[in-house]
Parts: sequence; C-alpha cells; structure tokens
Amino acid sequence: MTTISNETAVGDDVDTLQSHPTPGLPVTATVAKPKGKNRITKWLPPLIVFLAIVVVWYLISLFVLNPALRFLLPLPQDIIMKGFIDPLSFNALIVALWQTVIVSMLGLAIAIVIGVAWAVAMSQAKWIERSLFPYAVILQCIPILALVPLIGFWFGYEFQSRVLVCVMIALFPMVNNTLFGLQSVDKGHKELFKLQDASRTTTLLKLSFPAALPAIFAGMRISAGLAVVGAIVGDQFFRRGTPGLGILISNYSSRLQGEQLFATIITAALFGVVIFWLFGLLGRRAVGKWYDFN
Repeated sequence: MTTISNETAVGDDVDTLQSHPTPGLPVTATVAKPKGKNRITKWLPPLIVFLAIVVVWYLISLFVLNPALRFLLPLPQDIIMKGFIDPLSFNALIVALWQTVIVSMLGLAIAIVIGVAWAVAMSQAKWIERSLFPYAVILQCIPILALVPLIGFWFGYEFQSRVLVCVMIALFPMVNNTLFGLQSVDKGHKELFKLQDASRTTTLLKLSFPAALPAIFAGMRISAGLAVVGAIVGDQFFRRGTPGLGILISNYSSRLQGEQLFATIITAALFGVVIFWLFGLLGRRAVGKWYDFN
C-alpha cells in the first residue's frame, strides 16, 4: 500500500483546481492597468468639466450680458491680459499673494499646534472632553464677522489681527479630526497596551497618535483652505499694513475693475488648491504605506 502525505494530496488538489477551475466558482486575477490609462482616467473628467465651464463662461459673457456690463463677467483672455500680464497688476498681485501666504501659513501653523494639543487633552478623560469640546463648537458657530470689530479693538488692525482670524477659522477642523482619530483606536490594541502596563504617555505616543495620523492630515487639508479664507477676510477688515489679496479684492470691486478682480479671485483659489494638494501629498508620504490616503 502506498502512503500519500497530506501535503502532497493538498498540493495535487490545488494544482487540479488551478488547471481545471470548477464551474460556478469565480477565478480572480490581478491585471495591472497601464499607467498612461490611469492618468487619462484621472485627469480627463476634470478637464472636460473645466472646458465646459469655459464654454458656458464665453456664452454668458458674449451673448447674455450687455457689452456695457461685461465687467461683471470679463472674457478669459481679458482677465489674462489685464490681470496677469499687465506689469502693474501683476506686481500688485504678487506682493498681495506673498502677504496672504505669510498670514495664512502662520495662522495655520498656530491652529495645528493648538488644535492637536486641545484634542489630546480631551482624549485623556471624558470629563475634560465634556468641559472643553462645547467651546470648540461655539467657536465654530460664532460668525467671524461679528468678532472682527472686537479683534480690531483688542489687538489692533494690522498683521497680528489677520493671523488671529486665520487661527479662529482654521482651528475647529483640527480639533474635531484629531479627537476623532485619537478616539478611533482599536480597543483590542488598547487592551494589549494595558496588559503590558504601558504608561499613558507611551500609549499616546506609540498607539493613539500614530493611529490618528490619517485623521490629523485630513484636518490639516481642511484647515489649510480655511486659513486662506481667514487671511482674505482679515485683509478686507484690517486694511493697515501690507495689502493682501483681500484688500485687492475690495479695491478692484469698488473700482469696477472686473478683469483684475477675477484675476485676484482666481489667484486666491489656486493658492488654496495648491495648499490643499501639498497637505494631501504630505499625508500620502507620511501614512500612504499603510493607509489609503486620498
């Protein structure tokens, strides 16, 4: 009698299934898509939408608006010529953009530090969360325009007030997302750290904080866009010092300079998109190996 080992029998069964698949059972195969096709699939839809917007833009500007009111929606080529290529407009735009970059990035950095510290404190005990989280919600719900006059009275009408507005607008997403990430740690992992008698600090630094990184980077992306909005809002109310994009928007709108106004708005939007993309890239670099960070 010939003895056949279990490993040999299992191997033969696997070979048989692979060579003669059973009807009715799905056969899975991994097929790598060409990189060129992935890029086309990724960029073609937004490009089509952009072209559609441009076409609608031309139709409204040429056939809907009265020529005397065309400054309300100037033609794209007029925006490029008068808003970007004209030396005076371009120089003013670059100076204002740099000022907005400084204000928004400083405000964002302060909001990230305060938001993470705030969320870490609330994650340590429920009574701390119940005590502090309502004030984060209140800060988010208060209309910032109602606080702007008070900020001007207390801190003046220059650089520091603009930064403070950025911090107030960008703070809540950092607090909320960081707290969500810290509280989403797997309970089994927490129990494992308890079994090893890990200290609260060790658990925070080696378990909770790494697990919360995807949520933290998501909060950074949201706060980055809000910081740009805060810098522009602060510019429009605190008009002393070096002008930013908000002051240019106010000046061009009051003078009915539609081409320069749209150029400034497009610049502010592109700056916000770039900051959003940079934080997304940073998040993918930091956690992309073990988390699908889109």
